[in-house]
Amino acid sequence: MSRPIDDTRIDYALGRGAYGASEALRLINFQRIPAKGLRKVARQTIVRWLCGYEYGDALWTPDFSPIEGDDAFDVSFRDLIELRFVKTFRDAGLSLQTIRECFGRAVDVVHDARPFSTRRFRTDGKTIFFEITDDVREGELVDLRQRQSVFHRIVEPSLHDLEFDADVLARWFPLGISRKSIVIDPSRAFGRPVVSDGGVPTQTIFRAVQVEGSPERVAKLYELPLGAVRDAVSFEKQLAA
Repeated sequence: MSRPIDDTRIDYALGRGAYGASEALRLINFQRIPAKGLRKVARQTIVRWLCGYEYGDALWTPDFSPIEGDDAFDVSFRDLIELRFVKTFRDAGLSLQTIRECFGRAVDVVHDARPFSTRRFRTDGKTIFFEITDDVREGELVDLRQRQSVFHRIVEPSLHDLEFDADVLARWFPLGISRKSIVIDPSRAFGRPVVSDGGVPTQTIFRAVQVEGSPERVAKLYELPLGAVRDAVSFEKQLAA
C-alpha cells in the first residue's frame, strides 16, 4: 500500500503531479496498443530503478525521495514518464545494466538528468536512440535493421503521446496525440487521468458507469461527450487488466 502524501508533499506536488505506488504502476504498465510478449513491471522493480541496488546507484534523482527498503513510493509526473521509458527499454530486451549505460549516454547527449522526458528526445528520439545504443551488444540491438524495428515498434509510440509547452513536458495523452479525450496533466487533479473536456477523473467516470448502468446516462449526468465517457471506461479497463 502506498503511504499517504503529507501536506508538505502536496504543496511540492502542485504542478509536478504525485502518484503513489499503486497508481504509478497502473500507468507505467499501460499500453495503448498492447503488444505480444510485453510483461508488467512489479513494484519492487520500480523501487530498484528509483533507489538502485546500492546508495547513490539510482538512474536519476527523483522528485520525491524514496525510502530505502520500503516498497512504497511516490513519483512526480516527469519521473513517471521517465520510468515508462525505462520499462520501454526493458521491453526491448535490455538488462538494467545496459539501460544504465544507455541512460548515462542519453544524459550526456541531451544535457538533462532525466533525458527521455525532454523535448529534445521527443524531437530527435530516433537519432538519439541509435547514438546511445551504438556498440551495445545485447539482444535485438545488435543488428541495425533490428534496432530500427525496436525503435518503431516499442520506443516511438511513447514519444508521440507527449505534449510540451516550450521545452517543458506538459501532458501525456495515453490514447495518442490524435485522440485527446483523456489527458494526464500535472497541473490538473495532481496529474490523475481526467477527461480532457471537463476534467472529471476517468476513475470517477468508470465508477459512475458501473452505478448508473450505461455510458449514455453518465454522459448526460456530467455533461460530457459520449465518446469521452466510453474512452474513459475503456482506458480504466486497460489500466486494470
